[in-house]
Amino acid sequence: MKNLIITFLSICFILLSFSSMAQKRPNIVLIMADDLGGRDLPAYGNRFNETPNIDKLVSQGMLFHNAYAAPVCSPTRASIQAGQYPARVGIFDFIPGHWRPYEEATVPHHQVQHLPDKIVTIGNAMQSAGYTTGYFGKWHLGNNPEHLPHNRGYDKAHMYAGGGFYQPRFVPEYTSAEGARLSETLTSMGVDFIAENKENPFFLFISHYDVHVQLDADKDLIEKFLNKPKDPDYASNAVYAAMISHVDQSVGAVMKAIDEMGLAENTVFIFYSDNGGVDNRFDNVPLLGGDSKDVYPEGHPLRYIATSNAPLRAGKGTLYEGGVRVPLIVRWPEKVEAGSTSEAIVSSVDFYPTFLDLGKGARPPDQVLDGYSMVPSLTENRFDPEREVFTHYPVYHHEQPMSALRKGSWKIIENLVSGDFDLYNLRYDVNEMTDLKFSYPEKLAEMKSALKKWQTETNAQNPVPNPDFDPVKRYEWGTNPFR
Repeated sequence: MKNLIITFLSICFILLSFSSMAQKRPNIVLIMADDLGGRDLPAYGNRFNETPNIDKLVSQGMLFHNAYAAPVCSPTRASIQAGQYPARVGIFDFIPGHWRPYEEATVPHHQVQHLPDKIVTIGNAMQSAGYTTGYFGKWHLGNNPEHLPHNRGYDKAHMYAGGGFYQPRFVPEYTSAEGARLSETLTSMGVDFIAENKENPFFLFISHYDVHVQLDADKDLIEKFLNKPKDPDYASNAVYAAMISHVDQSVGAVMKAIDEMGLAENTVFIFYSDNGGVDNRFDNVPLLGGDSKDVYPEGHPLRYIATSNAPLRAGKGTLYEGGVRVPLIVRWPEKVEAGSTSEAIVSSVDFYPTFLDLGKGARPPDQVLDGYSMVPSLTENRFDPEREVFTHYPVYHHEQPMSALRKGSWKIIENLVSGDFDLYNLRYDVNEMTDLKFSYPEKLAEMKSALKKWQTETNAQNPVPNPDFDPVKRYEWGTNPFR
């Protein structure tokens, strides 16, 4: 009898220990916007858009000034799920990709049109660590059932499957509240998930479709920004500003739910974007000319400027800072200093090791993780000022195929068609306007060597000369033959 009592007490102790450990490990909430630029938020100096909830998040957490993503959506999403650079994953363009059949170079294509099956996702890893996982919103990593989030490591998931912002469809099916906008529905999914799992550690990923084109928002919000004085140094697009407000409302609602449920102190709350803002259309929708002026005398309705990433150069679809430097804000009360900022150079590949660090999870044994835990940056503002971050985009989009490395203040960009290199010092030239390769040949050689070494290690694919090159037709877009 005595032995039975001892055994019973031992089991209770073990269970209590596991319960205590579970409670100590923080919940993780990641909200990601789509195409939100690095300078679209008031927290980063914007003087037209309004984000009171994100401003509150900033006041309670840490604002990063050097956070990076891939230049388009699918690669960033793949890098978060895999903890690997897109070049290593093999998903380096959006899925299914696009194609210029008569360009100077033939660009590489994805071997598969989904996140590779061999990848242990961050959802899988957090499940193994004892977390309940949820994913709601845009996925863009494969559409077959076996490739959707509910089969790739997420206990509960509803993938946005089209229909726009006001008639969204989901897989698995989900019935939205009457009249609810997509951003509102995703928010409701997230809040319900938190309520259902508040007693145990959870990992929640809300992936918004805002502020992606085609631009659309509530009429009253659009009217509000149409009547607001424009910032002469910014696009001041009223529909775009209204979409940012929708994202801000989502952030506010999820923050409120966490606070009201008493979960704030034990929840790491992250806001991020998947790439830079759209400062022009890559597909060259005609402004006027031809038959279009008869149908659209004021210009084609899809011909607009959504945003400007200035002073960052260019935007989505490029490896210039406007395409890859994105907002990142993290709140973790009592652990992350409220109202703080960080100059740490961080990347989308860092989320995976960070979440494993927070959740006491194990690294997948046969999967390289390219990133580093951000926990020291968050809790101590301690980081390597010479950190290397790589981006590789070997396809035509808003620019020619390029590959890039940022190391400390220096950045090198390789044109993968011409073979030319540009060298910039971002400390003094965030606009990337002054090429320093002739002034600093030793730095150029060092950066070039590091970039080439990384390309080899990750098996980064590059374009090859196109035997069908036609200078007259080179800018025509064709159907990707590999989709």
